[in-house]
Amino acid sequence: MTSPKTFNEAKEAILKKVKDEDVRFIEMQFSDIIGMVKSVSIPVTKLDRAMDEGVFIDGSSILGYATIEESDMRAQPILETFQIYPWTCDSPMKTARFMCNIYDHSGNRFKGDPRWVLEKMITKAKEKGWVFNVGPEFEFFLFNMDEKGNPLAEPADSGGYFDLMPLDIGEMVRKDILLAFDAMHFDMEASHHEVAPGQLEVDLRYQNALTMADRMMTLKFGVKTIAAQYGLYATFMPKPLYGVNGSGMHVHQSLAQTDGQNVFDDPNGKYGLSEVAMKYLGGLLTHAQEICVILASHVNSYKRLVPGFEAPCYISWANMNRSALIRVPAGRGGRTRVELRNPDPSGNPYLQFAVMLAAGLDGIERNIYPPEPVEKDIYHMTKDERKRLGIDSLPESLGQALEIFSQSKLMKEVLGEHIFSHYQHIKNEDWDEYRTWVSDWEHKKYLKVL
Repeated sequence: MTSPKTFNEAKEAILKKVKDEDVRFIEMQFSDIIGMVKSVSIPVTKLDRAMDEGVFIDGSSILGYATIEESDMRAQPILETFQIYPWTCDSPMKTARFMCNIYDHSGNRFKGDPRWVLEKMITKAKEKGWVFNVGPEFEFFLFNMDEKGNPLAEPADSGGYFDLMPLDIGEMVRKDILLAFDAMHFDMEASHHEVAPGQLEVDLRYQNALTMADRMMTLKFGVKTIAAQYGLYATFMPKPLYGVNGSGMHVHQSLAQTDGQNVFDDPNGKYGLSEVAMKYLGGLLTHAQEICVILASHVNSYKRLVPGFEAPCYISWANMNRSALIRVPAGRGGRTRVELRNPDPSGNPYLQFAVMLAAGLDGIERNIYPPEPVEKDIYHMTKDERKRLGIDSLPESLGQALEIFSQSKLMKEVLGEHIFSHYQHIKNEDWDEYRTWVSDWEHKKYLKVL
């Protein structure tokens, strides 16, 4: 907890910066259960009071939060998350943001706040002397828009993997994104064109998971805002186009001691990995099916997780094999890490990081060791070959993923009863709507022949 002196010093520093920078508006940001950015805007004249008291919100209007009877909630700004949006700096509506913690009507941390779920898991790791670091690879598409501003399923360019394009609008958007988030000290590593037309990737340098999740919420909002300024639409839909690669969010992850020493590294260990790393890896593999509905959280997510498009659908690990669910990239010492490849950017990063850490820690606590790595292309194996190697599959649909998730004691414990039950309700509604929907494909396939 921040001491009164530290709080007051931080508060005064923020008020001074707001005045010096001529900031006009403050966004109080938080997340709903599925990961949509929510916000309350206030003028700077209300900032002093808001830092002390927070701002009140109607929880019954936020997906998965509360009923009307218990809807009075408070979003309390986290002072160290204060940042100014660079894309508003030339505007008369210059804006800054705080990430917020949510409190219920009794003044307690709200059990449906996804950020709180991640905080609890990070505390659990900290009690063992560890910091949970993550480094996501963030993919998305840029589409053209019609004259009314609606997105078209029409990529903004025809480029491919690592293509260096002539300076066009898409390339300008990508570079503007890097400049903006570098100005916010997000420590952007690199960006490049991805495999599919109109598809881009931006990579963030690893950071502790809570800071990274906060950054990703702002990154999603900022990417869409910057793209719109160029007349383009940015989407994090996992598989927006048929026949090309979808957008993933490979998450590189490791545990470190508080002095920065990488816990996963062991030069004398098999594959250069420590016992902790191997058991963490074992936990991720063991719980891969249970956590999948959090990592790949939409109906459309499972159209990405199919063979042939560089997305994993089989539960295995490898050092070099990119068809595996988990890869251990080259690089040891401080760079030792595991890369989980089935998450996508459409989900809730607080919950995604929380369930990854929970699975890994469970592997450590229960001494779960992984099988041997599979370095052959799993996509081209027969079902019998995979069975002989003990390679199981990820869920093939949102419905299947929900059924497995609903039976998971670990997920109920990690997410808490509120999010565990509300998340299932929301996602089961999605699945029921999708599976009863009669699509254009069905009309084209069957209407004239049956």
